[in-house]
Amino acid sequence: MSLPILEITYLVASLTFVIGLKMLSHPDSARRGNLIAAAGMLLAIIATLGLYQSYDPNKLFNYGLILFGLALGTVIGTVMAKRVQMTAMPQMVSFFNGMGGACAALIAIIEYQQHPIATAGFDGALLVMLLGLVIGSVSFSGSMIAYGKLEGKIKDKTLPFNQAANMMLLLVIVGLIIYQLFGAAYPVLFYGLFVIALVYGVLFVMPIGGADMPVVISLLNSFTGMAAAFGGFLYGNKAMLTGGILVGSAGTILTILMCKAMNRSLTNVLLGAFGSAGGAGAKSAEGDQTVREISISDMAVLLSYSQNIVIVPGYGLAVAQAQHICHELEKLLEEKGVEVNYAIHPVAGRMPGHMNVLLAEADVPYERLQEMDEINPRLANTDVVVVIGANDVVNPAAKNDSTSPIYGMPILEVDKAKTVVILKRGMAAGYAGIENELFFYPKTRMLFGDAKDSLQKLASEVKMV
Repeated sequence: MSLPILEITYLVASLTFVIGLKMLSHPDSARRGNLIAAAGMLLAIIATLGLYQSYDPNKLFNYGLILFGLALGTVIGTVMAKRVQMTAMPQMVSFFNGMGGACAALIAIIEYQQHPIATAGFDGALLVMLLGLVIGSVSFSGSMIAYGKLEGKIKDKTLPFNQAANMMLLLVIVGLIIYQLFGAAYPVLFYGLFVIALVYGVLFVMPIGGADMPVVISLLNSFTGMAAAFGGFLYGNKAMLTGGILVGSAGTILTILMCKAMNRSLTNVLLGAFGSAGGAGAKSAEGDQTVREISISDMAVLLSYSQNIVIVPGYGLAVAQAQHICHELEKLLEEKGVEVNYAIHPVAGRMPGHMNVLLAEADVPYERLQEMDEINPRLANTDVVVVIGANDVVNPAAKNDSTSPIYGMPILEVDKAKTVVILKRGMAAGYAGIENELFFYPKTRMLFGDAKDSLQKLASEVKMV
């Protein structure tokens, strides 16, 4: 009787994953959806510990070690989640994603050690182990490199013939999988595959520039989901299978959307052949190099007497933790009859949805967050665009300079607005490592300083206008 109850419990848990994922699509329901999915996962864990033993008493016995692992993981995860800053959220996502990949790879290794190798015929279980091992290992090592790059501990580095090396390693991985399935499944080949997959994950992410990191995070997330799904196949666990499929498919769809937003092909992503910083196009803008500054008081007058304003948030807004004062400024301007909206680029920040989460934390109404395709046609009729900490996603070089590394990337076309004001600490290049020619446009004004401090002073001035 316990097995049907266990299977029904897994079905219920799977449904909570689907419902939770659906609810994550809107800020108003995202928190609730996250809690529902987490409750489903807790239900699946409790059911496994309580019911699986009577189904197969030989497979589950080390409760002490299991409970220790659960407690340790809960404590570490809770502490990290409580302490993480919004600016470090992408690093934490990469780290946790890497841990999921490592878990999938370890499952494959442990099951391989207990699996009787078939001497003839196709071995489906071995195929699942091999795929879980490879994808989990690539996800782990790639995510750790992504974490180091986002944290600033690892620099972009392109090795000689990096793309050719990646292709060669990929062919070796495929060859080893096929040989072990239809040839001889020696343990040395299995563990050699494990090492090669780890190396491929490192070489895959190492040359990728920061501007393309959102695509990489999304892709590695889909890898971890697929690896978890293979674990579900291996154990016949419906909840694990459903969760892995949801993460893998959602991550894949998001990766395709990110590629479109970055004007990259998925093939280039898989080969690790794009976005290395400091490319041939990393040059200074030519022509008029005059920077036109604006004072706090002049900007307050400009904003107060405008009819419509668009705010473009970027990573600098997150670094300064200025989202709350930005929302306060928005409300002050609305009291003066100014229409204020936010323009959100798909890859603004360091991960997909980074700016949406940041502004939702400050209670910015969701309907004011306008996607790139929606806001671009309206920018030509916008009085003022205020760019706060964004750089590459508003750089006209993506349209004008065919030698630029970001050429062809869809951008927020803020250069079409009547006036552009950029809040920035200095003239440093963006995450892609190239200069922004928008800084030198005649219609552009620069307000230098910490974004939070500048916005606080600006809000005070707006109150007096």
